[in-house]
Amino acid sequence: QLQLVESGGGLVQPGGSLRLSCAASGATVDYTAIGWFRQAPGKEREGVSCISSGGDRTNYADSVNGRFTISRDNAKKMVYLQMNSPKPEDTAVYYCAVPDPMYYCSSDVPVLAMDFGSWGQGTQVTVSS
Repeated sequence: QLQLVESGGGLVQPGGSLRLSCAASGATVDYTAIGWFRQAPGKEREGVSCISSGGDRTNYADSVNGRFTISRDNAKKMVYLQMNSPKPEDTAVYYCAVPDPMYYCSSDVPVLAMDFGSWGQGTQVTVSS
């Protein structure tokens, strides 16, 4: 049974940095892409980034491109989201998720919640001075 647990959230000042972690357990996690999403109060869940199983393909939402970096360490079964220069509008609960089996993470395919079926419990990120 695949399980995802996010950590690393908290309060960060605008312009600072924060690294989110997603710990994945399960025999097949090495062979699947992973996505990061966020949901702010009153808003729909938004795709932030995804990374392919081998880490050679990534995708970023326009709102975070150039500021956030996704990476993974398959030996540790970990996926990370490095948040640099966060802005108040980045405040949200952040989730990692596993996509459906046929999903293909690439730079020209939007990261959509409807393509992901297994979710973590989320970690709160608040960007405020």
